[in-house]
Amino acid sequence: MSESALDRLEARIRARAAAGEAEKSYTASLLAKGPAACAQKLGEEAVETVIAALQDDPQALVSESADLLYHWLVLLQARGVGMAQVFAELDRREGLSGLAEKASRAH
Repeated sequence: MSESALDRLEARIRARAAAGEAEKSYTASLLAKGPAACAQKLGEEAVETVIAALQDDPQALVSESADLLYHWLVLLQARGVGMAQVFAELDRREGLSGLAEKASRAH
């Protein structure tokens, strides 16, 4: 299986985190601010993606979606969670009714 753009981006984010050069890397500077700041930035990007979805501009939606995925991966890195863990959870849920899966979660 070939490496996807998300795999490459996740690897680049990991490398920036390991280098820790906040003054040279936007990614490292986000990570240096901690998980709460990364989560806030993800929220901002989610709102911008929703706004783009409501406009009649498919390219804006594409652009904002790319930003959203980037900031999602940064937040996962900030919390020490790998994208593979998220995909494993999606695999686990495959074939389940969305309503049944939601009901099975502890509230």
